[in-house]
Amino acid sequence: MNLETPSATETVELSPSYTLSIAVVLIGAAIVPLQLWVGAVVALFGGFLLLQSALLRLRFTATDLEVYRSGKIIRSFPYAEWSHWEIFWQPVPILFYFREVNSIHFLPILFDPKMLRQLLTQRCPQLPTESQL
Repeated sequence: MNLETPSATETVELSPSYTLSIAVVLIGAAIVPLQLWVGAVVALFGGFLLLQSALLRLRFTATDLEVYRSGKIIRSFPYAEWSHWEIFWQPVPILFYFREVNSIHFLPILFDPKMLRQLLTQRCPQLPTESQL
């Protein structure tokens, strides 16, 4: 991935990040000796996130955020319909939230969080929330 800031018209595909999914698997494995079923469920969820990390891709175009699974587009989110976005828990980003005019979306951070923030800031600048007005 290009370390420079891409232009606002360039299509950029985020690199996958396996950090969150591997951490969830390891947490589940650590819980297994204490609570077998809880640890197994957490580890299975981590495995699901690992699979999603391998299959899903986010592409930032000049006008939309596109979600791909195995190279096929499954959803497109035009920036013009966004009202707010946020990446939760800055020390270790784990959740990406964005609100469109008629819906909200949550995605686990399965992508390069630094590049995600950089592209969001560039292509969909933060609007003040109602509490900030």
